[in-house]
Amino acid sequence: MNSTLEGKVALVTGASSGIGEATALALSAAGARVAAGARRADRLKHLAERAPGDMLAVELDVSDQESVRAAVSRTVERFGALDILVNNAGVMLNGPIADADTTEWTRMVGTNLLGSMFTVHAALPYLLARKGVIVQVSSTSGRTASAFSGVYAATKSGVNAFSEALRQEVTAQGVRVVVVEPGFTATELTGHITDPGMRAAAKEMAASMRTLEPRDIAAAVLYAVTQPEHVAVNELLIRPTDQTRA
Repeated sequence: MNSTLEGKVALVTGASSGIGEATALALSAAGARVAAGARRADRLKHLAERAPGDMLAVELDVSDQESVRAAVSRTVERFGALDILVNNAGVMLNGPIADADTTEWTRMVGTNLLGSMFTVHAALPYLLARKGVIVQVSSTSGRTASAFSGVYAATKSGVNAFSEALRQEVTAQGVRVVVVEPGFTATELTGHITDPGMRAAAKEMAASMRTLEPRDIAAAVLYAVTQPEHVAVNELLIRPTDQTRA
């Protein structure tokens, strides 16, 4: 096991699959004690069993403030501190704005944007105490919106704006804020899309390029959180080499 993060404690949201799962494993392999949070408790149990280090599975719905507070409390109770927060939980339900099912908008805003905010709010006192690191997983869509992804892009733009304001508030107190913006990555995210046309388009786009793998983004997170304390990697934009749009 790499001991780069020996003595550090991390909480990763959306850890039951994809980028969150890969990041939880990467942080664990680097020596951190990790709380892996998500709604799918069965998957988290299997993840904890595969982890190279001490990992706590925490059932977590980031859109529920009480669930978030409980997850942060469980992490600190188990490990005694919190040094790294990776806000990764997200959902993408792309589709046209006209005739949209607006309950899907509410779900995206509640998970992607408010969920990120709620988790920062609950974890911040502990991160301030340890001069920790906050990693906000955003998207290339947070920079460049495109047709049929308006609400998803709005939530990710919101994450970017919130993160910059947060950075300005906490950087003088030693807390670093990192925004990671992945391009097209091979995860379950597109499987959430309910619109058949949008799901087919996402599948076609994935087939047209060498997509990023979750471990690619996990490596970027690990890079950012293992820099010396005086070095703040505030933004990482990571696209597949083959990706031309967004």
